[in-house]
Amino acid sequence: MGSAPLRARTTLGLHHDGPGVRPMHGAGPDSGERRLVGTAAAFRGFLESLGLDLTDPNLAETDHRVARAYGELFSGLKPGAEPRLTTVPNSERCAGIVSVTDIVFYSICAHHFLPFFGTAHVGYVPGERLAGLSKLARVVDFYARQPQLQERMTEQIAALLDERLAPVGVILSIEARRLCIEMRGVSRPGVTTTTTSARGILHDEPLQRQFFTRLRGAGAKHLPEET
Repeated sequence: MGSAPLRARTTLGLHHDGPGVRPMHGAGPDSGERRLVGTAAAFRGFLESLGLDLTDPNLAETDHRVARAYGELFSGLKPGAEPRLTTVPNSERCAGIVSVTDIVFYSICAHHFLPFFGTAHVGYVPGERLAGLSKLARVVDFYARQPQLQERMTEQIAALLDERLAPVGVILSIEARRLCIEMRGVSRPGVTTTTTSARGILHDEPLQRQFFTRLRGAGAKHLPEET
């Protein structure tokens, strides 16, 4: 099969809402302000339900600060927040694993609304097109900026790349610390949770081993052992 003809760089939109996650509604010019006011009022009610003294100067404007913070933390839910996945023809017929590793992310656990954070390691074997490498990090950030489950986030990123790039294979590993484990419940500081997803040719065990071995050599410490 011949090389794909050279074309202008193209951009492909991403799926916005994955399973169980829906974008914020209302894209009018003042909808953001309405959401901010509504969130602040709801959080003030939450503070009151805890019996806190809202005349305490340390709690003054806390409801509005929290509303603004969550607007930023959940920016992936806003209409039009999807990054554009820039691609170029794979004219050199690259057939090895292209990887971007140690992509730092911060997200919020959908179960307890406590943070989880860590690094994502993304690899793919190109088909007809190559992805703009910085866009892989933007895809990770987009899915992290939503109420999330680490398992779902891993599958969402892998599925998106598999569909939009049409690669020969995709592999993804996410390592994260979870404050819902460290601050409550079993209270185990420093515990790392690892999730992985592999599609296409990278379901093949030797190629997965190659990817994970490369990560270990680059400093990743908590990836699963190959069997």
